[in-house]
Amino acid sequence: MTYYLIIAFQIYCIYHMYKNGNSFYWAILIFFVPVIGCIIYLFTQIYNKRDAEKITSEITDIINPTKKIKDLEKKLEFSESYQNRVNLADAYLANKDYNNALTHYLKTFKEGYENDLYVNSKLVETYFLLEDYSRVIFHAENIKDKLEYKKSKTQFICGLAHEKLGDFEAAEQNLREIDIRYSFYNERLIFAEFLIHRDKKEEAKSILEDIKKESQNMTKTNQKLYRSTVSQVEKLLSELN
Repeated sequence: MTYYLIIAFQIYCIYHMYKNGNSFYWAILIFFVPVIGCIIYLFTQIYNKRDAEKITSEITDIINPTKKIKDLEKKLEFSESYQNRVNLADAYLANKDYNNALTHYLKTFKEGYENDLYVNSKLVETYFLLEDYSRVIFHAENIKDKLEYKKSKTQFICGLAHEKLGDFEAAEQNLREIDIRYSFYNERLIFAEFLIHRDKKEEAKSILEDIKKESQNMTKTNQKLYRSTVSQVEKLLSELN
């Protein structure tokens, strides 16, 4: 058990280092002096009292990802509240257990939250992952008039569902809403690919060129996060030129 704790500790520190763009020299210390290196990194780069509980929880989730679900199941048994059920559904979704996530989201949906933005958004996401595209659109319709729905990832998923069902006009109408500068890089790449398939190559090229220009002003963290996206953008541009 001690061995797995050390490995999890190393993984967490490396992940934090990569996510925050810290010096690569930390990786050498973490790998070659596992316990001491991780402790030094923890106290100099991460730790404060308010973060201690969060860090412990994240390391535990790496070792035993189902523990969080079991804890939330017990919490729901003790108190069947809206928030407890949604928290459990979210945990199932994060663990890629889409059927159990759907079960709990639907129970909440039936308890008087038919127009709830969060639950409907999660049902849109879950049904899409389950490839039930008609239900994606049904739940998107429940919240389409809400301000938070406009230009959101939920609207983007709705657009993808329309594409899957062959309604390309509705798909483009929804996907287009996500074309916002300095944001939604992955989604805009997908939209550009959609336009290419619809033989709208010039418009697709314009979006791809915007993403490429914006990538030059990204923070180090975002450069690492979207490296694959930018690489694909450059590849598509070379094919279009």
